[in-house]
Amino acid sequence: MIDQSLKESAHIAAAEVLKLKQKEQVLIITNPGGDAEIIARALYDAALDCSSFPVLIFQPVKTQFDFAEQAVIAAIQSKPQVVISISREKLGKDRQGIADPYKFGEDEYDHIFHLLLYGEKGCRSFWSPSTSLESFNRTVPIDYSALGRHCKSVSDILSAAESVRVTAPGGTDITIGLRGRTANADDGNFSEPGKGGNLPAGESFISPEKETACGTIVFDGSISLNSGDILIKHPIHCNVQNGFVTDITGKSEAQALLETINRAEQDALDYEKDGRLRKSQGTEYAQNARHIGELGIGLNPAAMITGSMLEDEKAFRTCHFAVGHNYDNDAPALIHLDGLVKEPTIVAFLPDGKTVVIEQDGELIVGDY
Repeated sequence: MIDQSLKESAHIAAAEVLKLKQKEQVLIITNPGGDAEIIARALYDAALDCSSFPVLIFQPVKTQFDFAEQAVIAAIQSKPQVVISISREKLGKDRQGIADPYKFGEDEYDHIFHLLLYGEKGCRSFWSPSTSLESFNRTVPIDYSALGRHCKSVSDILSAAESVRVTAPGGTDITIGLRGRTANADDGNFSEPGKGGNLPAGESFISPEKETACGTIVFDGSISLNSGDILIKHPIHCNVQNGFVTDITGKSEAQALLETINRAEQDALDYEKDGRLRKSQGTEYAQNARHIGELGIGLNPAAMITGSMLEDEKAFRTCHFAVGHNYDNDAPALIHLDGLVKEPTIVAFLPDGKTVVIEQDGELIVGDY
């Protein structure tokens, strides 16, 4: 049985976030059992209520390093107008796309889903890895018009900036270059082809200019690992030079992060040896396993730090950095590990020499809050 609150949240996701239309093909991918299946079934019913044509497909749970089932890849290749992933962990990698990336113009994509969404812009989507019923029902029914305005305010500043400096009480002090980069707004408006993001939505994020990040990141909220997301009890200290993590120190959480990165490095080299990556790509993927691939700022008013990165990275008074691949498609890696920094001060440096304070001690300054 699907309770009324979940029905309402699923309806908002289908009718307001995606704005499903009559006779649209909607592909919903999930895993059997648990909250993921319950939410996926509610979204299936909500799509039917919108007079769309939904298909619900199950596959085993996939981690950062696993490949999606071939039937799932084939279903995406059928080019539905809408793709929804409600997974207990991840959607899974595309074996064919990693071995022989899809081309669209001058760009290459290592997953058919990314080709359709970002390249061909033939579908729209949202994905909710590791979501829960409680989180979905709390963070999805929000004011998306207000969220859109707030995301735009932050994204516009990040896009205009040459660099930003992030400091925090936990010890973070890092500067990243942003020249030539454009920020993205995960604002919950996924109503047009080529648009997609997380649900819950609520962040502005940007890929740092390559080889510019320099300083120290201290993750002190939560972090994504191959084994799943964890709350951090003992801060993880990462030294960053020329865009890459050079040293990781701390206790068990730091060791777990290092082990995930080490595996991503070794797997990339192994993939090249057995033909799953093209020649020389293994070295590139291995190097980028230590790359700083994202700076994001949480903007969802209903989000909290719970130990699930899907929600944690949307919480106010936080920012997050990702270790691994980026969103500008020029630093591929097998991993993208988001890590949370609490109570940050974020200062943007503009080309005209002016500075803009985005957050001060966790308090959002820009926008109309």
